[in-house]
Amino acid sequence: MIGALPVRQVAKPWGRDVLPAPFFAPPGERIGEVWFEPPTELPGLLVKYIFTSEKLSVQVHPSDAQLPGHGKEECWLIVDAEPGASLGIGFREPLGPQAMREAALDGSIEALMEWHPVTPGDFFYIPANTVHAIGAGVSLIEVQQTSEVTYRLYDYGRPRELHLDEAVAVARGEPYPSALRAKAPLGEAERLVGGPLFRLDQVTRQTMAGIAQYYAGAPLLVIPRDRPASLAGQEIAPGACGFALSVDDVVLSDHGTYLLAQPY
Repeated sequence: MIGALPVRQVAKPWGRDVLPAPFFAPPGERIGEVWFEPPTELPGLLVKYIFTSEKLSVQVHPSDAQLPGHGKEECWLIVDAEPGASLGIGFREPLGPQAMREAALDGSIEALMEWHPVTPGDFFYIPANTVHAIGAGVSLIEVQQTSEVTYRLYDYGRPRELHLDEAVAVARGEPYPSALRAKAPLGEAERLVGGPLFRLDQVTRQTMAGIAQYYAGAPLLVIPRDRPASLAGQEIAPGACGFALSVDDVVLSDHGTYLLAQPY
């Protein structure tokens, strides 16, 4: 299959009833996620949009080494943010396993985390074992390994199951490395992820020639940010995610900004 991937809107209590363009929520629903179903030719990579009106749980994901076939590394590109919006990633000071468990139980873990203010174009890579939480008022693109294994440490008193034993066993109680951050505003090209699990680049038509060599010989995903792309003659609009068998099938619009993604 070449072209736009099937879309699934997922309602969440912490989602939003008014979404940034070009998305819209059905009347009476709060949409928290928009998923693009991975093609069979590229099953290891999942793309989502996430929209929040409340903070999401404090959580952590295992690595493939810890849970073979179910590890999860992900990255976030902010596309819209309300004033004061932030992401919780890592801790302000080193935190041991027992202290982390106690902080999760009494709720102080939220204050121990480092909360990073965000604006559109901010990018964060989230390795497995990184404690993290998406704050309220954020709209972002998430590119991740295709796994939904999540261990919740803290959920602000919501009536959902926590996974303290599993979470503490894999979590790293340490600050978030600044080297895993980047800026990718519209109109600018940027290498965002260079492995080891997947690659992700923000490109324009003018910079595509220099990037295409890295995507040659294998299928890829194309995420238009502000202008349509053509994949083997099929138009893929902003707000969609397209699948192409070859980078040679991808034609970008002038003055547009796009994400290219591909597993290693």
